[in-house]
Amino acid sequence: MKALLSRSSGGPETLVLDEVAEPQPGPGQVRIAVQAVGVNYPDVLIIEDKYQMRPPRPFSPGAEAAGIVDAVGEGVTGFSIGDRVLAMPGHGAMAEKVLAKAERCARLPDAMPFDEAAAFLMTYGTSHHALADRGRLQADETLLVLGAAGGVGLAAVEIGAALGARVIAAVSSEEKLALALGRGASEGFVYPPGPFDADGKKALADAFKRVCGPGGADVIYDPVGGDYAEPALRAIAWRGRFLVVGFPAGIPKLPLNLTLLKGCDVVGVFWGGFVEREPGRHAASLAELFRLYAEARIRPEISARFPLARGGEAIAMLASRQARGKLVVTVP
Repeated sequence: MKALLSRSSGGPETLVLDEVAEPQPGPGQVRIAVQAVGVNYPDVLIIEDKYQMRPPRPFSPGAEAAGIVDAVGEGVTGFSIGDRVLAMPGHGAMAEKVLAKAERCARLPDAMPFDEAAAFLMTYGTSHHALADRGRLQADETLLVLGAAGGVGLAAVEIGAALGARVIAAVSSEEKLALALGRGASEGFVYPPGPFDADGKKALADAFKRVCGPGGADVIYDPVGGDYAEPALRAIAWRGRFLVVGFPAGIPKLPLNLTLLKGCDVVGVFWGGFVEREPGRHAASLAELFRLYAEARIRPEISARFPLARGGEAIAMLASRQARGKLVVTVP
C-alpha cells in the first residue's frame, strides 16, 4: 500500500510517498481503509521531533482519519468489517490503511461524509472539552476566541454560539473575520501580526478590552499563544477562565500578578489526555457534538483538499497559518 512517510526529522518537504507493507490488526485494533485525513498542528510538530510522542521511523503523520473498517483484531466486539468510522490513531493516517485502537474509533452518522468526518473529531472535540468542561462556559457570557478562523478556533466560535454565549472573534485578516462572523461570532476584530514590543502589546491589550467591553471576557480561548496571550489575559473578566489550547506563535510567559488581580483561572486544555483518562465523558461529549452536527449548528469548514501525494503541502500550508478552518488529505 502507499503511505506518506517521514524517514528523517524535518519539515513537510522531507515527506515521501512510498510503498509499505499492509499493517495487520492486533488485539483490540481495527484496520481502516482510509478515505480522508484531517491535518492538525501536531502533524507539523511530529515530523520535526517536537511533539510529545515520537514514533519510530519511518512513520506517517496524520492523527485523525475517516474510512471503512476492513479488518478487526482479536477481542474487538464494537465494530465490524464495512463500518464507516472516524478514528484517532495519533499518527499513521496519511496512508491507504491505518490501524487504530477500537476505543479510539467512533461510528459515523450516515449523513456525515468522509471529508467532514476527518475534519471533525480533534477540532470539535478539543473545543467542546475546552468550553463546556474546562471553561464552564454559560449562556450570555462573553467568549473571546483567538485564531478564530483556524480549525479549533472556528469550532470554538460555533460551539460557543451554540451554548448561547456572546462570541468575539479575533483573527489575522478581514477574510477570516467574515468567516467567523458567518459561523456565529457576534463581533470581532483583526489583530496585527506579531511579534510585539511593549507598546505593541499594550495597544493589543487595549484593542481586546475595547471589543470585550467594560466587563471583560468571561472565557478566553487561546490556541495561538506567543505575544497574543498576555494582551488577551489583560481583557479577562473577574473570575474569568483563560483556556490554554496551543502555541503556534510560541509558548508565552504570563505575569501571574494578573491572575491575582482578576481572580481568574488559567486552565490547561489537553484533549488527548481527556480522551485517554475519561472515556465516558469523552463519549458523552462526542454524542453531543453529533447532535449539534445533525441540527446543522456545527459543520467543518474545509478550505482545501489535497491528494495523499501532496500531504506535505497541506502540512506546510497549516504551518504557515494560511488555512481557514480545516485542511483535508483525501485518499483514493
